[in-house]
Amino acid sequence: MPMTTKDRPVIIGVGEVLWDLLPTGAEMGGAPANFAYHAHALGALAGVVTRVGTDPLGKQIVQRFNRFGFAPETLQLDDVAPTSTVSVSLNGDGIPHYVIHENVAWDQLAVPPAALAMVRTADAVCFGTLAQRSGIARGAIQRLVAAAPAKTWRVFDINLRQDFYSKEVIEQSLRLANVLKLNDSELPVLAEMFNLRGTSRQQIEALTKGFSLQLVALTRGAQGSLLYREGKWSEQESQRVQVVDTIGAGDAFTAALVMGLLLELELDDLHATAAELAAHVCSQAGATPPLPSPIRDRFANLYSQHRNQSSENKVAASAR
Repeated sequence: MPMTTKDRPVIIGVGEVLWDLLPTGAEMGGAPANFAYHAHALGALAGVVTRVGTDPLGKQIVQRFNRFGFAPETLQLDDVAPTSTVSVSLNGDGIPHYVIHENVAWDQLAVPPAALAMVRTADAVCFGTLAQRSGIARGAIQRLVAAAPAKTWRVFDINLRQDFYSKEVIEQSLRLANVLKLNDSELPVLAEMFNLRGTSRQQIEALTKGFSLQLVALTRGAQGSLLYREGKWSEQESQRVQVVDTIGAGDAFTAALVMGLLLELELDDLHATAAELAAHVCSQAGATPPLPSPIRDRFANLYSQHRNQSSENKVAASAR
């Protein structure tokens, strides 16, 4: 599923946006928003189908989205429900613990025509379980993901939080997705849920086969990460950095992974780039730090080369 020759790939996060209330202050977060931020920084036309209140925190998110250059038609405003907040504490290794507050704006997520139209143009869509905790939002998210074209990368970044998930929601989501991204604390949950036996690799192979997935990504913290695609494995060791916190690192990994898939990079190459970006985010405070120019420039060059090659292939095909 390579990207087309249009100027920029269209990449959409679907679900929650929120304020992480960190010990050092409030930071905008939410996996779909973090994912979209990094995809945009890597050169995509990005947006987040989400919902915020008309309160001061919601207005700040509107301003952030405008500054990031996100597509404005995907952001919904709620006059009643508040903008989401999450209380965050960090352990000694920078690993976050979350208390996610309920009855917030994205629990009322809708499917406006403008958002649906944008999803129908998307090269990649990313969603998780947290925003599916309410029936209203679950129906909206699943309708949006199902509306994406068949060629679209539909990424289920599972993000199990507190008790805001169920086997039913996970199974429905896996059947909508063609890519699964999870971490080493989430794989055992799925293994028990779906009665998966054997090693981590055997469990991933079973998930791939059982849900017709095209790629599975497993992040393992200090132990690095694994990718599995079309019977092939790629393993990356964790890059050594001074960890400030790990918030948003997985979302950055997913964004780089998706961009690599769209650029048709070799499995090991796209894996190395995703791991590099995740390591950079771990070395910075918060989920959405500025990206280093070498990474941004590398993706810009890769996309330019890919677009030119695609155009040349089209010309050659029409001449035959």
